[in-house]
Amino acid sequence: MLLAVAVGPGFWTVIFALSILGWAGYARMIRGEALRIGQSDFVAQARISGASSFRIMLRHIFPNIVNSLIVIMTLQIGMMILAEAALSYLGLGITAPTPSWGSMVSDGRAELDRAWWISTFPGIAIGLVVLSGNFLGDWIRDKLDPRLRQM
Repeated sequence: MLLAVAVGPGFWTVIFALSILGWAGYARMIRGEALRIGQSDFVAQARISGASSFRIMLRHIFPNIVNSLIVIMTLQIGMMILAEAALSYLGLGITAPTPSWGSMVSDGRAELDRAWWISTFPGIAIGLVVLSGNFLGDWIRDKLDPRLRQM
């Protein structure tokens, strides 16, 4: 919100603010997974066989991180949509000519007693998209996690 107030509301401000705030979760998850996989026996065997660090990262560590990365990306989609909608609702997000669900909910706030659907349907759309993104992330996690697969 501080960045939106300092620079001014707009599409690129929202993109930049959400990118600045969103990278830390990815970095923490990838670092933890890489450290865990780096202690595995197959990485030690690759190191003993003479593989370079770049080859170990590319051929052994990265393929084991991709599944977790895809899952966290699908779960973060909902958080980014909610953050953008909240900024637009407050007037600090995407400006008026560009449509945004948060600004649609904000525009219908004054008309709730006469035209309730102006705010209700964009709010329902936000909820459904966030919920479906979370279901998609859970489904992908179940499909990609070998410990959860049934024989």
